[in-house]
Amino acid sequence: MVEIELDGKKVEVTEGSMVMHAAEKAGSYIPHFCYHKKLSIAANCRMCLVDVEKAPKPMPACATPVTQGMIVRTKSEKAIKAQQSVMEFLLINHPLDCPICDQGGECQLQDLAVGYGASASRYEEEKRVVFHKNVGPLISMEEMSRCIHCTRCVRFGQEVAGVMELGMIHRGEHSEITTVLGDTVDSELSGNMIDICPVGALTSKPFRYSARTWELSRRKSVAPHDSTGSNLIVQVKNHKVMRVVPFENEEVNECWIADRDRFSYEALNSDERLTKPMLKQGGEWKEVDWQTALEYVANGLQQIKNDHGANAIGALVSPHSTLEELFLAGKLVRGIGSENIDYRLRNAEFTAAQGVQWLGLPIAALSNLQSALVVGSNLRKDHPLFAQRIRQAAKKGCKVFSINERVYDWALPVNASVVAAGDWAQALADVAAAVAEAKGVNAPVVGQAHDEAKAIAAALLAGEQKAVLLGNAAAHHAQASTLLALANWIAEQTGASAGYLTEAANTVGAQWIKAMPAGNGLNAAQMIDGGLKAAILLNNEPEFDSAAGKAAVAGLNKAQMVVTLSPFKANMDFSDVLLPIAPFTETSGSFVNAEGRVQSFHAVVKPLADTRPAWKVLRVLANLMGVQGADYETSQDVLAVATAGAEQVPVNVLSNTAKAVSEVPVGNVAAPVVASIYQLDSIVRRATSLQLTADARQVREGGAA
Repeated sequence: MVEIELDGKKVEVTEGSMVMHAAEKAGSYIPHFCYHKKLSIAANCRMCLVDVEKAPKPMPACATPVTQGMIVRTKSEKAIKAQQSVMEFLLINHPLDCPICDQGGECQLQDLAVGYGASASRYEEEKRVVFHKNVGPLISMEEMSRCIHCTRCVRFGQEVAGVMELGMIHRGEHSEITTVLGDTVDSELSGNMIDICPVGALTSKPFRYSARTWELSRRKSVAPHDSTGSNLIVQVKNHKVMRVVPFENEEVNECWIADRDRFSYEALNSDERLTKPMLKQGGEWKEVDWQTALEYVANGLQQIKNDHGANAIGALVSPHSTLEELFLAGKLVRGIGSENIDYRLRNAEFTAAQGVQWLGLPIAALSNLQSALVVGSNLRKDHPLFAQRIRQAAKKGCKVFSINERVYDWALPVNASVVAAGDWAQALADVAAAVAEAKGVNAPVVGQAHDEAKAIAAALLAGEQKAVLLGNAAAHHAQASTLLALANWIAEQTGASAGYLTEAANTVGAQWIKAMPAGNGLNAAQMIDGGLKAAILLNNEPEFDSAAGKAAVAGLNKAQMVVTLSPFKANMDFSDVLLPIAPFTETSGSFVNAEGRVQSFHAVVKPLADTRPAWKVLRVLANLMGVQGADYETSQDVLAVATAGAEQVPVNVLSNTAKAVSEVPVGNVAAPVVASIYQLDSIVRRATSLQLTADARQVREGGAA
């Protein structure tokens, strides 16, 4: 540790720290633009000049290492004059457009100019003009004349997103940030560049000119898409979601969010929202009131139960639904007398659940892995923020291996094994054989310890922090339990953790409260294939959300009654009833992320028109069907009951147990069904700007994002 004196206070910081770090620890603010705690030091803007005793001139706090006994003054006349001079230079070419600037009210330059800027400029020369650039549907670069060349956006792309899409060309006053070749910015984390831009050069294209920052209310929420459980600030005006930005949580999403979480809110304000209950009568849809719709559903379910038995009724539920919704869907179905409930719409194998399958380690630990084997995942697109953490680990020397059916660009060094989906179990068996050979133990199954397998085994046997991670495609695989059993064996022998990256916001939660069939209950594939007379679809569209694809329409058409609970006009071809339920912004609830962290949230806006929270709809249906113990006043009441008898999170009590491995099945196995990045759920599918991105376009044109 090194002790320095900063503004008269003694501050102790680790050796190698900069003056800026010491100031942060001491609680002293030093003005800055280019410095960001998550990015490398550039020392571009010079706004952080401070007075260091015995130094001949002011020094940049962000790039000046501390030394024992150093004396620093951040508020001396010398420091203030230096900072004022830098501000004067920064404003020479900055346009005088604060009154119309979209960044007004949350602009670092505007804020600091009040304290460090002069009341008038001494420069009379014409200001420079930088022409706007079209970089895609998410980021606006319309006013690049505002850019102060802090290069935060460039460094973010290079260091965090892993793709240097922006760079600086030319020199002096001709310098400008651009994509160089006129390309678009296509990173799945690109929206974070908007947040870290300290001026109004990069702004949100969907949000531009729709509201002033001081008109917005800010409310905390949790992302409903992938299993990170990113913490959000949802910004609201007139009961309408206007913008979504990250809420910093170092243990979950740090200070970043994926574009999927940032821009999907557009769907919540789209024309596709379902605003009133609807019944199909004579082949035509008609709007009705809630009482009529719910009585119709209750009577229909009762009739089918009387005619065909309770086992003819089932529920297909989405892992993007809240814990409370999943619990009440299960209570309704089981209260009727059926065990037909399942969230695993994309799965190809349905083994009896043995513990809760989760990540196997805290999300934050991904940043410190020394070796990782990822099986069946397009990591960067399936889990952008997990990929970002593993990218940081790779910079520190983590060896990353993948077993996939093709080479994906993860924007980090990967030793990729290209293996057909049907041979993933054999590929893991080969790794197990290499581990067994290295340790002198018996392999669980017959495998070949070839050079690739030996390299993976050697990496997993070295170091202390390592993981075997199964992706979405591995979870949906026809040999999923075999893959998990092999992964567990490898992890046990190498001292690594093993787990699933998990697909959706509440995949872990759905297992935790048992939104799966027990006993002789039908699984999702059987229900979709026509095994039901009455189907309740909670927050999903089986045509897009299930392994059956278009065949799901034919299967569900066999049912006498299909009830869809959705925020959108969905499943209209085969449904008989549409009930408008609230999306995550209009209801309270809880998600359990990949590491087993329970995160509850409140509604940030009122439900749209006649929309109702799904947990309330399910509660009323349960009451109408005579289900006992379904009288809950709040979602917190539901959560308390839902989790009372379950093994409690945190994660140390969740398990990844699987059947013992006796043999590796061989033969043709269909490629697992995995949703692409902007097709994951009903909300992102309806987000206009996300559907205009290169990733979405690639899927429509037949590629794989």
